[in-house]
Parts: sequence; structure tokens; C-alpha cells
Amino acid sequence: MESLVTVGEYLLDRLKELGVDHLFAVPGDFVLGFLNQVLKSEVGYVGTCNELNAAYAADGYARIKGLGAFATTFGVGELSAINGVAGAYAERVPIVAITGSPATAQFRKQPLLHHTLGDYQIPLKMYESITVASTQLESGDTAPAEIDRVLSACLAYHQPVYISLPSDVTRMTCPRPRPLLLPANAPSDQATLEEVITESRGMLEQSARPLVICDVELVRFKLHQELSAFLERTGFPYVTMMLGKGILSEHHPQFIGLFEGDRSREYVRQQVESSDCILHLGALMTDFNTGGFTTNLDDAKTIKANISSVKIKHHSYKHVQLKDFLLGLGKQLSMRTPESMNIRCAAESCSHRHTQPFLSDPLKPLTIKRFFDRMSHFIQNDSILLAETGVALFSSAEMLMPEGATFIGQTFYGSIGYTVGATLGASLAAPGRPVVLFVGDGSFQVTGQELSTMIRNKLRPIVFLLNNDGYTIERVITDHSYNDIQPWTYHKLVEVFGGGLGLDVHTEGELERALGTASTAEGLVFIEVHTGKLDCPESLRSAGRSMAKINQLD
Repeated sequence: MESLVTVGEYLLDRLKELGVDHLFAVPGDFVLGFLNQVLKSEVGYVGTCNELNAAYAADGYARIKGLGAFATTFGVGELSAINGVAGAYAERVPIVAITGSPATAQFRKQPLLHHTLGDYQIPLKMYESITVASTQLESGDTAPAEIDRVLSACLAYHQPVYISLPSDVTRMTCPRPRPLLLPANAPSDQATLEEVITESRGMLEQSARPLVICDVELVRFKLHQELSAFLERTGFPYVTMMLGKGILSEHHPQFIGLFEGDRSREYVRQQVESSDCILHLGALMTDFNTGGFTTNLDDAKTIKANISSVKIKHHSYKHVQLKDFLLGLGKQLSMRTPESMNIRCAAESCSHRHTQPFLSDPLKPLTIKRFFDRMSHFIQNDSILLAETGVALFSSAEMLMPEGATFIGQTFYGSIGYTVGATLGASLAAPGRPVVLFVGDGSFQVTGQELSTMIRNKLRPIVFLLNNDGYTIERVITDHSYNDIQPWTYHKLVEVFGGGLGLDVHTEGELERALGTASTAEGLVFIEVHTGKLDCPESLRSAGRSMAKINQLD
């Protein structure tokens, strides 16, 4: 006879099979039965301080490992987490939201139970709008197929899914899971693919100054190798947009820099705008990603390829997979030499911080520019770097990433405090890699208690708290008293949370001493960095002007 497991065990076995070694969660009575099963499983339980941070942690975890998951209780728990799932949906991050819900009999009778809204279907309806697949499990007979369906969709589309797990269903039995056979990606239409490649080849071969723009879909759908092979075969120079930052080594000889429209470095902007044929790969044309919609790309000389479609000039082709397009096009293009392309690679550009020695002036008060100049020499190879939306994101985006580094920022959705939870997830996903977080004081006040979870789990990120006394990203839009916040003594929070090392930095000399201490510390290091209230990069000021214009603010 075929061996049986419970539905909860089936779900946990599937998650483990797909690479999920940790589940983030907040307990509540409807989910306790499932959490008891988690404690007996091979999936590690990680309790977070609130449900929103559980979702953020699953997001950060998924960006490193390929899939993340969290669990909450019905109603109050899952709705606290919904903003984190929305961010993953916007930025195409595959996470599994598991809700421990009332028993199936209660769904039928709908009594006015605690945590419910009277209508038990409201949470499911809300999640349906921000997930690629959702299910409410009903029995041990149907649960395995439903679990496999939604997990397959999560991995195929790289977007969140939702599983409502009633408290009685989690204990029902079902057959032990067999190896999951994920559905193959929809194939390209061969005739269309050949036509697209032929037309694209004609444009690129006739081009004197071709250039490639790389962006987020290449990262999310793990097309790193295909992109690398294409660039090696063609010799084309390339740039990345902010969402695609770090897709390949930023020391690549063909990488010329970050492209963000009018906010780009002058050389990068000129190279893009003077190109006579642009191959635009996997782009998401958001306002931050495009420098406030200032990319100025001419459709007449642009080939825009997304995950399953290609647009050439003014007409579009569907059912063309980006992977197939890259592989097929690369085989048909002639190789260009570096000399003919006149490439000035970013790693050798004198305008980049890391190429310029940093000489500390010990008594000089720190500025944002000087701080990130120093960070360009501090971040190690293979690091995971997280940057909160605002001063941190716009400053660190212009840093040249070390070899093997991963850059994480919620550049599209931009939810305040995202990176604190995401740092927890990323640290657990890659315990052997250095993890560095840059976060502003305003954002940190929203989610900062998750520092305690990092300490509890003996994680060792270095957290740089940029204390500029309030919401700077809002100040550059319009500065009023609502941007002020209560000043905390941030570096002493590690004492409140029971572990870690807290340091306070005002000058360049104090920063040097703090970095020296951090390099030998055994646990989490929290460094509070003080700068001026309106000290921020020009790129953020430019973004502020754009947002003020969009929102008609004076």
C-alpha cells in the first residue's frame, strides 16, 4: 500500500523539495496545527516579530534561493502580510503565502469567529488580485493536486501564490508526494521566432553602434548564462537598469555602467542615446528604473524583448520566449571587437568610486557621498547588498558591485522598511555570504524590530543605519513637518534586543574605527551613521522633482 502523510506534511515536503529550508511565520490559533507539523519537519521554523516582516523575509529569501515561503493565521495575520506579497507580485518574486484558516465546517456555516470578517472568502478574494495562483484546500483527496498546481505556477511565472490551509485539512491524509514534474515553459512559435531573429539580425548587423540594455526579467528568470554567452559571442557593450543591477559582474569588460535616463553618468547616457540599434532585454519601465521616464529611447531603432514577446520598431510578436530569442540571435550575429565598439568599461572608469583611493579625514563630519565612497572599498566579494528605497538605494546603485555580489532593492514597489525583513531572509538563504544592509532611519522605524530575529538566529549582517533625521525621500519632494520623526538612539537597540554590537559614527575617523571593529565581530553589527538632514545624492533630488511634478506639489 502507498504510504500516507498529512496534507501539511505534503506541503512541507514539496517546499523542501523545491529548495525552501526555512519558513517564516507568526503563530495564531488557526495556523498552530500546521506550525506543529513544521517543527517536526526538515523545514526550519523562523518566527518573525510581525506578519509583514515575514512576507518581506520570504521575498529576500526567494531572491537568493529561488523560492520563499511564510505562514500566518487567518484574517488578521494574512492581511497584515498582504503588502509584502503585493511587493513580490509587482517585482516578480516567487513566494508562497500560507494561511492557517478555520476548519472546513466553519467555512460552510460561517459563524462570527474571531479574526474573521463575517464573509470568510474576503481574504482569498484579496489575495487573488496579487498572486498568480491561489487555492483554498478542501480535503486530503484534492489537496495534493491543488498544492502542486499553485507551486508550479509560482515557479513558472515567478510570482507569489496563496494557499489557504484549513485547520482540519492540514491533518487529513493523502499519498506521499512523488517528485514534482514542473510543466515545461510554453515553447516559442518557431515560425515567429525565426522571423523575429531574422529581422533583429538585419538591424543589428547593419548597426555601427549596437548596445544592449539588461533588466529585471533576465534576473528573475535566471537567464544569466544565456546573456553572458550572447555578449561573449557578439562583443556588444551593455548597460543595466536599476532593477537589473548586478545581472552579471560589473567588472565585465563590456559593461559600461548603470542606465537610468537623464540621471545616468554622462558617458553612459551619451552611449545609449547615440546608439543606432538598441537591444532592450527584460525591461520593466518604471519611474525609478527609467530616471523618471527620461530614457529617451527611439522606437525606430529599438528591439525590445520581454519574457514571452518581442517588439521591433512599431510592431510586436507574441509567443517568443526570451531565452530562445537570445540563444538563436546570438548564433547568427557577427563578433565585434572591443576596438570597433570603443568600449570604456565601468571598472576602469575614473568616475567610479572604487577606482579612486579613499583617504580618511578623521575629524571631518561624514557626508553621504563620502560614506558611500568609503563603502565602495569596504564591500567584499560575494556579498549580498540590500539598499532601502531612498538615500540608500539611490546612493548604492551607483556603486560598482564587487565580484559575485548580489544587489537587492525594491526599486519598483518601494515599500517602506522592506529591506529589514528582506535582510533576515537573505541572511538565512546564504549563511556563508557577507550581508550588508543600508537603511534610512524613517524606514527602519517601520520594521526595525526584526533586528531581534536576526540576533535570535545568530545571523551576522552588518547594518548601516543612515540617520538623517526623518523621511529624506519625502523631503526632496516637499518638505513639511510630517517628514519629521522621533529621534531614536538607534545603535543602542542591540542592547534592547539582547545581542549584537552597536556603534555610533559621526566623523570619517569614527567610521574607520567602526569598520575595523566590524571586520572582527562575531555577531550582528549595527552602525548608526549620522549625516545632514538634506544630504542626499543628486539622483534622489531628481527623483523628488519628478514625483513632485507627477503629484502636482509645489
